[in-house]
Amino acid sequence: MRILISNDDGYFAPGIEALANVAREFGEVTVVAPERDRSGASNSLTLDRPLSVRVAASGFMYLNGTPTDCVHLAVTGLLDYKPDLVLSGINDGANMGDDTIYSGTVAAAMEGYQLGVPSIAFSLAKRGQEHLATAASVARDLLRRLTQRPLQGPMLLNVNVPACPLSELRGVQVTRLGRRHLAEPTVPARSPRGDTIYWIGPAGAAKEAGPGTDFHAVDHGWASITPLDIDLTAASSLGQVRHWLEQE
Repeated sequence: MRILISNDDGYFAPGIEALANVAREFGEVTVVAPERDRSGASNSLTLDRPLSVRVAASGFMYLNGTPTDCVHLAVTGLLDYKPDLVLSGINDGANMGDDTIYSGTVAAAMEGYQLGVPSIAFSLAKRGQEHLATAASVARDLLRRLTQRPLQGPMLLNVNVPACPLSELRGVQVTRLGRRHLAEPTVPARSPRGDTIYWIGPAGAAKEAGPGTDFHAVDHGWASITPLDIDLTAASSLGQVRHWLEQE
């Protein structure tokens, strides 16, 4: 199996090294990742300048673009083959609920999925890399399952692992996305030159986090696996909009 790995924390992040080490147990691994932290880059492509690819001492390739750039470039031009699987992560921090809209980690996996490659995003639910080995163990188990019993058809999975010792992990649950409260306000500050600058505020706390959600699973010691799709159609609103347009 030929596996492509990317992330949004950068090619130097401990999480991508841990994921690559696990993936090598199951096949040939190629890493193409951003040259710096691109958290929050979402599905953006770089269209206003060329991209440059370099190779680190680790053998990882890195480029001056987004996570989506990395996967897109690798699959459509950099590699002379189509990978069998795209992995993204292991992210330093959770990507649950509304986080998936902004996450570069999820976006890298989503780009693989859009290009017809089964893809999985992995995140450790607490920043700081403590218990990264637990997330790596979950990744290993899922890859083992995939090699033994491949899923049929395209897939895009979002995996979040609680930051706990492996001995305390209760298992894995299939979940739906929860929801967060609105983000905290932006934080104004002053630059050294006296200009007003702004920092984006932190994400809101979990709002919809009941049983069955990714928030609930992770909070109760389970790794969550959420199948994702990219169809943004609000199917429940189609009739309402048609009726609205038909009114005079």
